[in-house]
Amino acid sequence: MRFRAFKYLSPLLVYMGSYRAFMVTGWEIWSPLLFAWVLIPGIELFIRPDPSNLGREEEELERKDKKYDFLLYFIVLLQYAALLKFLYAMSHDRMTWIDIVGRVWVMGLLCGVFGINVGHELGHRWSRIEQTLARMLLLTSQYMHFFIEHNRGHHKRVATPDDPSSARYGESVYAFYFRSIIFSYFSAWTIADREMKKRHSGKLRFLFNEMIWYTLIQIAFVTVIFLFFGWITTIYYLIAAGIGILLLETVNYIEHYGLRRRAVGKNKYERTMPTHSWNSDHVIGRLMLFELSRHSDHHYLASRKYQVLRHHHESPQMPTGYPGMMMLSLIPPAWFYVMNRRVKEFSKRKKVLDPQLN
Repeated sequence: MRFRAFKYLSPLLVYMGSYRAFMVTGWEIWSPLLFAWVLIPGIELFIRPDPSNLGREEEELERKDKKYDFLLYFIVLLQYAALLKFLYAMSHDRMTWIDIVGRVWVMGLLCGVFGINVGHELGHRWSRIEQTLARMLLLTSQYMHFFIEHNRGHHKRVATPDDPSSARYGESVYAFYFRSIIFSYFSAWTIADREMKKRHSGKLRFLFNEMIWYTLIQIAFVTVIFLFFGWITTIYYLIAAGIGILLLETVNYIEHYGLRRRAVGKNKYERTMPTHSWNSDHVIGRLMLFELSRHSDHHYLASRKYQVLRHHHESPQMPTGYPGMMMLSLIPPAWFYVMNRRVKEFSKRKKVLDPQLN
């Protein structure tokens, strides 16, 4: 029996701490946040990255191992269990405002790490069941349009001026939030409308627009929460969902900051390569985010499952793991000091930075 898959149970440490946060008051509520945003980034500053890849035969065995898939399916159940516990606790417990803020942030952490992140992984699968599970996870953050825009928009336009989810050189994360969130949403509507017109005709073809259904489902979801748990708890939930969205967009920001594909014609660009995404081989961040930080390989071959993502020597490397880089991005002067120099150095070697961005 192969036990390699069980290393990906480590993110459940965050889950267990988060679930307990909905049962206690005081400082314990904040422990998952301290673990995720202080302890892990601190440890990764002193741990060397591991760039090793699996051998060909070993990779094939791992790719076919269903334990990796079952873990993701299990997380769907865990996410909904945590959300239900959060909603019940917020509507029944007596808390101080500090406890309320802590619990909302913890739920936001779950929305980002388990809701959107695992939803992202499942959203790249071909199975209808897995894609449905992806939508279910994205629903917990009210971000179902990500399923459309990320798969059919971002992956085609990544590292080009046309992609709202690719951060530009010199752009702060706060400016990026505004641009990415708004224009990604509009892009999802454009993609859904175009696909609807391509596949269907007639007066009722709007019924086949994915975005209309996603919007109705999300409204219904919030309505159910309001009816069962009240308006105050509904507001708490929406804030937590918003935190999950900001966590996603922070990841989007650091993943492609300053990197550009070369234009090879009018509205055409070179193929997406490992050089167009920032990579991190720091082990703890990789495990906690289900290998999301091996992002270079993910964009090079989006169908590759998380457990077999590879390191590419030519891809640009971040100085620490994704959790630490996310924290760094929140301080723009520090982020620019660290990353602008790396972007320029990398562009000199690979010429992937658009000269107009300098």
